[in-house]
Amino acid sequence: MQLTVKDAAKALSVAEKTVYRWIQTGGLPAYRVAGQYRINRAMLFDWATSKRINFMSDEPEEESVATVLPTLASALQEGGIHYRVGGADKAEVLKAVVDLLKLPDAVNRDVLYQALMTREKLQSTGVGDGIGLPHVRNPAVLEITTPMICLCFLEAPIEFGALDGKPVHILFTPLSPNVRVHLHLLSRLSFAMRDPTFKGLLAHEGRRDEIIDAARALEPEDKQPID
Repeated sequence: MQLTVKDAAKALSVAEKTVYRWIQTGGLPAYRVAGQYRINRAMLFDWATSKRINFMSDEPEEESVATVLPTLASALQEGGIHYRVGGADKAEVLKAVVDLLKLPDAVNRDVLYQALMTREKLQSTGVGDGIGLPHVRNPAVLEITTPMICLCFLEAPIEFGALDGKPVHILFTPLSPNVRVHLHLLSRLSFAMRDPTFKGLLAHEGRRDEIIDAARALEPEDKQPID
């Protein structure tokens, strides 16, 4: 989905002139169409998350109520929580993560690995405090039907090009069937990582059940519909 500067300003809760300034000097990815800036919604969320700027979802109210968006807890259960994941650098660690993922047979792991590396070359997904969020730019490149987030605690911290310059030792890798679910999972992760209890469990490499319970406790009572 392509956004105008006005749409982006609303999503980020800032003035339009601030969005223009970020495009010109802050690295916010945008391109011109008929003289007007257009911004990819998924890329805007990626950029906002990397800058620790809140992103407000504005999904249409008339969406189907057939099912609900996945919870953070359910996505972590699907993706799995792994400890002492090895790797001497970013490339090796991401390869190890891809090997650990519970993927359908139709998903080409090499394609996924290349997509993750390509995303990192554009901009590091290290969001600070030793945490990385490696993910593909467009979930449509994968044949994923079940949303998941794979949480990996690394055997040793690695240089990740994070904004705060700190090495990364925790990786969340979300996989989604579409952009809307992708944005939802990133939003839930962003919220959870501001919670002291959840962050404390990450810092001390808490047990799987403790992390899942902490994630479940952060979920709102109402669930939003998806297509």
